[in-house]
Amino acid sequence: MNAPPKIFDRPRIPRNRHRAASLSNSTPSLLVNNRRQLLDRLRDVKRSFKTALNLGCRSGETAEALSRDHGIETVIACDIAEDYAKRTKQGGFCAVACDEEWIPFWSETFDLIIAEHTLHWINDLPGSLIQLRRCLKPDGLFLASLFGGATLHELRDCLVEAESTVLGGVTPRVSPFIDVRDAGNLLLRAGFALPVADTDIIIREFDSLEDLFKDLRSMGETNAIQERTRGLTTGRLFSAAEKIYRDRHCSGSGQLLATFEIVTLTAWAPSDNQQKPLAPGSAQSRLSDALGSDEKPL
Repeated sequence: MNAPPKIFDRPRIPRNRHRAASLSNSTPSLLVNNRRQLLDRLRDVKRSFKTALNLGCRSGETAEALSRDHGIETVIACDIAEDYAKRTKQGGFCAVACDEEWIPFWSETFDLIIAEHTLHWINDLPGSLIQLRRCLKPDGLFLASLFGGATLHELRDCLVEAESTVLGGVTPRVSPFIDVRDAGNLLLRAGFALPVADTDIIIREFDSLEDLFKDLRSMGETNAIQERTRGLTTGRLFSAAEKIYRDRHCSGSGQLLATFEIVTLTAWAPSDNQQKPLAPGSAQSRLSDALGSDEKPL
């Protein structure tokens, strides 16, 4: 079996998060809103959980909410950045620094796994999903959020055109994000049951490209592509990119518009007590009877 392609520079990701942790003790608003959305979805599930894994714990707010608001007895928090793991541990939780491509837990350990904005930096996403599914007890719940394909498409297009014009070539500067249609298929391939993948588009406004870059740095979401340029970038490139950006993606008030697509994954570890689809041809009544319409053969 061939190894998955190395799209991302994995050692770079904890360094990006280390810098993010040093910039502020508070979580950026986009990630705060995403955490609330995941926890709201958890409230819609009419069952209780005893053990949970919070993958991509950052400063520990989700671990705290799982314990305080959802009554989960044991919460294990993980992050690829040791700084974040230490910060969560200081809040009284069991926290470890681990690579999401190598999940360090036994099979059937957790009733619930919540992965927050961390899976989109994984080279072998199918492999990580398989590991996470194995960590769930039968009928355990998996909830995850990650950036989708439309994220920062404005920035990507403007940088490509500016770099082609200024430098005469193009290097990858914005991560390739997953398509929501592919996400559901990956859950099935990983052996999850009842998979659902949906998407939410968020448009944010920034005064300048530098403000957008500051926001990405504060989230630990700056460039970690393996084939990125490693040298200093001329200021002419970003000046040209911002000019193109303002011409194409500007609000009526003169601010730059940036798209963030949030893909949310929901799935369950297989269990014998889950609902199963009926076998083809086992229906006892016709759909046309239920709809009160005439059936016309094709």
